[in-house]
Amino acid sequence: MSAGEHDAGAQTPRAPRRWFVIVLAVLGIAALAFAIGRFSTFAATAPAVTPSSTSADAGFARDMQMHHAQAIDMAMTIYRETDDEELRIFAYDIATSQAEQKGQMYDWLVKWGLSQSGEPTMSWMSAGDGEHAHEGMTGEAMTAEKARIAMGMASDAELADLAAATGPAADCLFLDLMIRHHEGAIPMADALLDLGSDPRALAVAESMKNGQTAEIAAMQSMQQRLQCGA
Repeated sequence: MSAGEHDAGAQTPRAPRRWFVIVLAVLGIAALAFAIGRFSTFAATAPAVTPSSTSADAGFARDMQMHHAQAIDMAMTIYRETDDEELRIFAYDIATSQAEQKGQMYDWLVKWGLSQSGEPTMSWMSAGDGEHAHEGMTGEAMTAEKARIAMGMASDAELADLAAATGPAADCLFLDLMIRHHEGAIPMADALLDLGSDPRALAVAESMKNGQTAEIAAMQSMQQRLQCGA
């Protein structure tokens, strides 16, 4: 979205909030640029052993692609629906930044010579001392429904509700679903930081954890402004 389009859609009374979101977006881009810079040195810092199909690095890349895909879908749904300029800019930033990260994770698996699917969802988090394993996870698999809940992902019914919602109700439902979605991603990033070995994956996990923590705070602020739950 161009700066001109942002200016054309903004309203003067909401400018301070709008600029807060723009600053947040710039910080997100800066974090992504840092991660990309880390990627450029991968050849010199790569571990001697390419991550295996059962590694935390590969599991994170697979599961987070699925996680990001739903975030992109929800963000674009509210981007098309909302009349709130601040939320519209915020949703666009989520969609574009997570689409780029999703592409990067796909590329990691290609470069490692691994399938884009394979191991049970979240099974990689039970490696090591099992500190990051969620309730209900076994060494074999977690049910699809338990994995969805553990990852903070929306159900099919919730996605349908979001698609059908309009006005402030849609804005508040999106914020509720996306906060929960982000809260599910942070433990996954923490698990990779403890269990992973690939420099590119570790850099993205750190950036993701910091960025999504900041975005949760921003969305909670928007919930208050929009009087969600009031």
